[in-house]
Amino acid sequence: MCGGILHRCKKYYHVSLFEDLFLIVTNIPEIRPEQSVELLKELHILTRDGKLNQDSRRKLKQVYHLYQFIEPLLLEVMEENGNPILADHGAGKSYLGFILYDLFMKQHAFGHVYGIETRQELVERSRALAARLGFERMTFLNLSVEESITSPQLPEEIDIVTALHACNTATDDAIKFGLQKQAKFLVLVPCCQAEVAAVLRKHKGQALKNPLSELWRHPIHTREFGSQITNVLRCLQLEAHGYQVTVTELVGWEHSMKNELIVARYKNLPRQKAAERLDMILAEVGLEELRERFA
Repeated sequence: MCGGILHRCKKYYHVSLFEDLFLIVTNIPEIRPEQSVELLKELHILTRDGKLNQDSRRKLKQVYHLYQFIEPLLLEVMEENGNPILADHGAGKSYLGFILYDLFMKQHAFGHVYGIETRQELVERSRALAARLGFERMTFLNLSVEESITSPQLPEEIDIVTALHACNTATDDAIKFGLQKQAKFLVLVPCCQAEVAAVLRKHKGQALKNPLSELWRHPIHTREFGSQITNVLRCLQLEAHGYQVTVTELVGWEHSMKNELIVARYKNLPRQKAAERLDMILAEVGLEELRERFA
């Protein structure tokens, strides 16, 4: 009966909201049959008695939704070379890497996931968890972005680069890494973008001569515009390197305000127009000092 009510409600109301209400009322978790319950407990997505609270349900929903975008890319790479290599940059606790391995790599018995993180304690924790679960084709490396580009511990080429809620410049680091590693795909969910907002604030007095500076004159607009322009510049940067870029929502805004999903596919597209527009925008809004970051 509840399923019928949910079906009728979907026709008239926000789908994800009623899905969440349905799961709360019926206590049915959003866990896939092939998913390792032990893993979800270790990641604190499930409680020790195997239950989901609302916060963990929301986190799991985001990761599963992102998996729906990444799985077709893994399958495409698999058809090309049979052994997809994925690097999760700024991996943190490696929620995404573990879920990808559990749902895809483990099922297909091939492929490799690299988690790259600058915090040694998180790397050690992830290594221990992978060992306990028998996830043999997961490697966790304590490396900076520069070290990860040249490290012999990583392949010369990476098929897919991901960065989930990578804060501030960590998304840019992932892009730099992906470009250097000739990634076929980049899947990015940016988080805060403080660097560009700081540069906008620094040059605010000079920028007031430009009518466009009204877009970021007030402090709250500086933060919001800084976030928006950062992702615009990232998209142009990728297009200037021959990528086809798609920007969409990850999940509904009621789940997360940091919700922008950037998917880039390398297609060796014409680059000059995107590069010219990137340079023009940097000059127009007073961000020339960041030209190297978006090169």
